[in-house]
Amino acid sequence: RHSGADAATVEIHRHGDRLTISVSDDGHGGADPTRGSGLSGLGDRVAGLGGWMQVVSPEGGPTTLMVEVPCGS
Repeated sequence: RHSGADAATVEIHRHGDRLTISVSDDGHGGADPTRGSGLSGLGDRVAGLGGWMQVVSPEGGPTTLMVEVPCGS
């Protein structure tokens, strides 16, 4: 919504008991989880599931959000 992106890609993979999710867009970048509650709130929810989240978003783009969470069998 805020990225100015024209396209996004979502990849979801299961590796044993872990689920990995990657969301990338071609927007202008600069997403920062420490500014505002959207990304930081998402990170809190992921951590609450026992997972981790990383945001890579240099100024000028692109932005990639990576998440890994436990996934029961």
